[in-house]
Amino acid sequence: MSLTKPIGTVLGTLAVALAVAAAGGERSAQASSAGARATCDLPRGSERVDLNPADFTTRIDNPYWPMRPGSRWIYRETDSEGTKQRVVVTVTPKTKRIANGITARVVHDVVTEGGEPVEVTDDWYAQDRCGNIWYLGEATKDYENGKVTSTKGSFEAGVDGAQAGVIMPAKPAVGMRYRQEYYVGHAEDRAEVVSLKDQVEVPFGHFGKGKVLMTRDLNPLEPKILEFKFFARGVGPVLAIGVSGGSDREELLSYTRG
Repeated sequence: MSLTKPIGTVLGTLAVALAVAAAGGERSAQASSAGARATCDLPRGSERVDLNPADFTTRIDNPYWPMRPGSRWIYRETDSEGTKQRVVVTVTPKTKRIANGITARVVHDVVTEGGEPVEVTDDWYAQDRCGNIWYLGEATKDYENGKVTSTKGSFEAGVDGAQAGVIMPAKPAVGMRYRQEYYVGHAEDRAEVVSLKDQVEVPFGHFGKGKVLMTRDLNPLEPKILEFKFFARGVGPVLAIGVSGGSDREELLSYTRG
């Protein structure tokens, strides 16, 4: 934990978040899709949302994850066994028309280990009129010895019942919950905003108190896995810490604004 803020502060924040999680549990989503879109509320569970493509843009300027074409983030990921991987995330100039009618920005994600690719993914994002960043699916390939071994995890909103989710709210508030993706039995990630006043230090630099948003991420398909993510204003994701189901850590090494 030496590259985050002082250990006592981090653990204190995580302890509070874990206590809230244990006490609150996951509430079932009941909001209607019509009401959600009328007020720009966020989907929270498996409910269907009817999205109007006219409400979306590929110009993504949410301050907690701006995605200008050409922007690039480089991370170092270390698992509980000490294995290190390099993750390069690049916002491309490409767009993709999703099956639900929305045109999305293509973000290219390459994970390598020892210089060899282990996972290559195209993620699809778009921003709505309120400023929420929606996650519309991904095409992912796992590699072994230079050959594709699996495309597990791939999905597209509007195909086979898959639904879009939100990766970053326009106006995050502590306690806000939302689904990040929904493809039943395959992709059901959810998140909750834990703090808007965090601070972190990673190899790329220090982000002071009040400039970092912290989320608690979980997946009902893997209930023993819990992760905390940290997003810095003007930059995007800077740190992810697994606190159960392993002790994975992903930290930002460099960032280039497009």
